[in-house]
Amino acid sequence: MNRRVLLDTGPLVALLNGRDKHHDWARLQWSQAAPPLLTCEPVLSEACFLLRATLGGNDAVMELLRRHVVDVAFHLEDHVEAVARLVRKYASVPMSLADSCLVRMAELSAESTIMTLDRDFRLYRKGGRHVVPVIMPEES
Repeated sequence: MNRRVLLDTGPLVALLNGRDKHHDWARLQWSQAAPPLLTCEPVLSEACFLLRATLGGNDAVMELLRRHVVDVAFHLEDHVEAVARLVRKYASVPMSLADSCLVRMAELSAESTIMTLDRDFRLYRKGGRHVVPVIMPEES
C-alpha cells in the first residue's frame, strides 16, 4: 500500500482477537500495511474497552504503541471545532468521536485511507463532499 493507513477500532480489535469474524481479513490487511498505522486516542480507548475480556488484549494494544506499529497522530484539542462540526453534521448516523477524528485526519492527509469495518465511512465525506477512501471487507 502506498497510501498512509489510518486505523479504526474494528481492524485493531479483529487483529488482536482471534475469535473475531474479521480476524483473518485483519491479519491480511495488517501484513500489507506499512507501519506505523496512524490513529487517534478515541480509537485506542474503544479498542481497549472491546478487548477487556480478551486475554492480553489491552497489553497487545500498548505493545503496538510501544513498537510504533501504531502511532497516535492526532491531537483533538487542535481540531475541536472541525471535529464538532462533523459530529453535528452526522448526528443522524450518529458519528462517534473516534469516527469524527478519523475523518478529520483524512481531511488533513490527502494521501490516506482508513482501515475500518464500519460501513458508516461510506456515508461520511471529507471536506464536505469528497469520498473518504477506505479499506474494508467486501460486503457479504
